[in-house]
Amino acid sequence: MNRIARRFTELAQKGRKGLVPYLTAGDPDLITTERLMHTLVENGADLIELGVPFSDPMADGPVIQKACERALASGTTLVGVLDVVRRFRKVDTTTPVILMGYLNPIEAMGYQDFVEAASSAGVDGLLTVDMPPEEADPLIKEMKRVKIAPIFLVAPTTTNKRMQMICRVAEGFVYYVSLKGVTGARAQLDISEIEASVGRLKQYTDIPVGVGFGIRDAGTAAMIGKVADAVVVGSALVNLIAQYGSQSVLQERVASCLREIRRGLDETVESAQA
Repeated sequence: MNRIARRFTELAQKGRKGLVPYLTAGDPDLITTERLMHTLVENGADLIELGVPFSDPMADGPVIQKACERALASGTTLVGVLDVVRRFRKVDTTTPVILMGYLNPIEAMGYQDFVEAASSAGVDGLLTVDMPPEEADPLIKEMKRVKIAPIFLVAPTTTNKRMQMICRVAEGFVYYVSLKGVTGARAQLDISEIEASVGRLKQYTDIPVGVGFGIRDAGTAAMIGKVADAVVVGSALVNLIAQYGSQSVLQERVASCLREIRRGLDETVESAQA
């Protein structure tokens, strides 16, 4: 069983919601990224989403765009990102790691070479933002050969017909985008729309549904946790990295932020069970 599926099975058995923090690999440098990955796990992360920096991150807002710029300026490459995962796996053999990024670096490496290198490093899933499922068969075929889960985005504007098509090819979990627009913390999310969309997705698939984009703190995470199997938190953490860089205080600031979000998620489950 893929580590992602195993982790969601464990979460379901415990009645818990998944917490999936996002980091842009190489921001501010790869050594800090590796340390942060362990910090995330120690403070409540169930899965880790690791962004592969790209020069034109079209799905991302200013916070993660700037993180990509910092990571590229520090010399981060796809090979370097895979090396970080490989080093992380020497210590942590159970936490699922998902790469999120864009197709160009993968095409430059070649599908077969990429999936073999990613599998060897310990990658469990791949979300390629600009690879629509209609065109993904060659890459999906290679991924399934090495048991890397293909993960796809579903937007608020996605039709029921396309939801069904995405759910047929997705593995690990389906990533529902909680708002119309790019990544970034928002002042307000439309929980009724999110709940309705997650409900529609659940009609078409048995795999978990994670919700991301716009989740900024324990309150918004708890709200999403009422309707989804997992929440993805990115910009709130990346903002801390932008603020503190590689300063020693960064690890504790990230740890504190994630602990608060973990607490909010857990309290949601506890109140629902009471």
